[in-house]
Amino acid sequence: MPAVGTVVALAAGTLVTLAPAAHAAAGATLPFTSVEAESATTTGSKIGPDYTQGTLASEASGRQAVRLTSGQRVEFTVPRAANAVNLAYSVPDGQSGSLDVYVNGTRLTRTLPVTSKYSYIDTSWIPGAKTHHFFDNARMMLGQNLQPGDKVAFQSTGTQVTVDVADFEQVDVAATQPAGSVSVTSKGADPSGNGGSTQAFRDAIAAAQGGVVWIPPGDYRLTSSLSGVQNVTLQGAGSWYSVVHTSRFIDQSTSSGNVRIKDFAVMGEVTERVDSNPDNFVNGSLGPNSSVSGMWIQHLKVGLWLTGNNDNLVIENSRILDTTADGINLNGTAKGVRVRNNFLRNQGDDALAMWSLYSPDTDSSFENNTVTQPNLANGIAIYGGTDIAVRNNLVSDTNALGSGIAISNQKFLDPFFPLAGTITVDGNTLVRAGAMNPNWNHPMGALRVDSYDSAVNATVNITDTTVTDSPYSAFEFVSGGGQGYPVRNVTVDGATVRGTGTVVVQAEAQGAATFRNVTATGVGAAGIYNCPYPANSGTFALTDGGGNSGWSSTWADCSTWPQPGQGNPDPDPNRNLAKGRPATATGSQDVYTPGKAVDGDANSYWESTNNAFPQSWTVDLGSSYAVRRLVLKLPPSAAWGARTQTITVLGSTDGSTYSTVLGATGYRFDPATGNTATVTLPSGTNLRHLRLSVSANTGWPAGQFSEVEAYLTS
Repeated sequence: MPAVGTVVALAAGTLVTLAPAAHAAAGATLPFTSVEAESATTTGSKIGPDYTQGTLASEASGRQAVRLTSGQRVEFTVPRAANAVNLAYSVPDGQSGSLDVYVNGTRLTRTLPVTSKYSYIDTSWIPGAKTHHFFDNARMMLGQNLQPGDKVAFQSTGTQVTVDVADFEQVDVAATQPAGSVSVTSKGADPSGNGGSTQAFRDAIAAAQGGVVWIPPGDYRLTSSLSGVQNVTLQGAGSWYSVVHTSRFIDQSTSSGNVRIKDFAVMGEVTERVDSNPDNFVNGSLGPNSSVSGMWIQHLKVGLWLTGNNDNLVIENSRILDTTADGINLNGTAKGVRVRNNFLRNQGDDALAMWSLYSPDTDSSFENNTVTQPNLANGIAIYGGTDIAVRNNLVSDTNALGSGIAISNQKFLDPFFPLAGTITVDGNTLVRAGAMNPNWNHPMGALRVDSYDSAVNATVNITDTTVTDSPYSAFEFVSGGGQGYPVRNVTVDGATVRGTGTVVVQAEAQGAATFRNVTATGVGAAGIYNCPYPANSGTFALTDGGGNSGWSSTWADCSTWPQPGQGNPDPDPNRNLAKGRPATATGSQDVYTPGKAVDGDANSYWESTNNAFPQSWTVDLGSSYAVRRLVLKLPPSAAWGARTQTITVLGSTDGSTYSTVLGATGYRFDPATGNTATVTLPSGTNLRHLRLSVSANTGWPAGQFSEVEAYLTS
């Protein structure tokens, strides 16, 4: 097991530990070491890398895997002492089979069953979803103790199997029954799994109030859920030994609390996602001061869907695999909940989520968790809530409709409680995180702050972040509902970005953020994409707090999306550099806002505050350009009488210091000649921020432009 305080990272296809860093380690301290199939020896064929939604490789760890046909094998070098292995794999839809297992060249008597039974999930009611959830996990004890350097091979026996990753683990011996505990077998539970054990579990819980229910090694089948669970400990001999088979373990709306659930596995039989069914390990409430630890939870809809009173709940040291929806969802009312040191793989929705429905989640946190391969949403999502923390998590390989981490005011239902207080996002590592959103037709960043249904007014502190190989952007600021709500009060302090497909900052909302000590290398297209979504919804101000490097350039053309790795193209000399760019003004009259002058529509217009000359209008072109010509327009309708506006042209390369390009000059606008004025700028003019200061207008007591166009050609 990696020592506490070490950093976990991927190197040469193996999950390894690095020397302790000054900051706390990102991710969980895990009892196993993962080895990627593409780094192993194989007679099969490698697939990927691929980031395209709906493809098998796009859901794989590292976006690569190994495909085996009959007789082909993949052989892993064991990285640590181990006596057990868990294998992530996929088989074609509708098929099942087995893999022969070899240890140091000798075939084991036992085979490893593989099946598509729990895979290929369809959620047609979710916009943008495609068939997903292609992979599954299967585990086995090897029956012997292996040492580093030993070989374990898996060979197809007929069914095509795509192998993704193998987790090697040294499983401790089974724990013994605690003194004074009530064993479920003493109440008639069947450890063979042939008979039902539901009533025996209920009777043991009733008999052990204030004490421990013991679940000995074995397989136990429950045919209906447990309720009335309170003031009791449910304890097994270890998650590899004590296994409960049920798709609904605990389902209760209230509990007085003090529930301890620890050290066994719950294996479900959920093969589809039906949101109206409580097909969860825990559905509802465990009550205050409860805990879940050392659990293996697999093949359910959701691991824990928590409502009601779960104050001070701790969920730790557990594995949640292959759920058709969320791993854990704190569905409102959570207070003081700590979710820490867990491993989650292959979730069909958000792996970890807080959703502040009915009342706010408060003073709760996700800390030191490892999340990999959520295939239809975010790794970690915070939907509203007050004083929430997301610390030291490792999130990798998000696939569709999601980011590695999302801080969002998307409400889904009412009553919803938006983000409030201080939202702390600290010390997280995001690897290959972010995805194309087919509903938006543009990508989602590795870390997203989203004013989806309302403005983000909470203080959002994003500190000590590492982003590695994002397929698109590192940080995204967006109003995902398309309403243009602002994102405010954001600070990004201390980030290392190593490889982005497109940009470092993807700013699409109005608002502001301060960046300091953010360094980037391997940027695919440009440092910044700063284009409002929807168009003309307002500007996003990026304040340079110092210490930033490697991402100063800005994507030049808001009419196009940067594609991964394409670089920032040279501007077309005949392109209007101002169209669609962020615009501001010293004042606006009614609905005649600054963005109307760069929306490409000559019939809409900006009008300044009336009777308050001088007034100025400013556009950020995104990068510095040798602008040579401006075309200024008013609506072409004859209803707009001829007029002269007195305009001073100013320019700036940094948005702070402006110099005069052309002094105050009267420009004639006449509907007889299209209500257009052309301004030729001096050679040598170089500017990013173009400002037009209007000091007089003979036709109306305000500055007015329907379009301001800027060109490189004279």
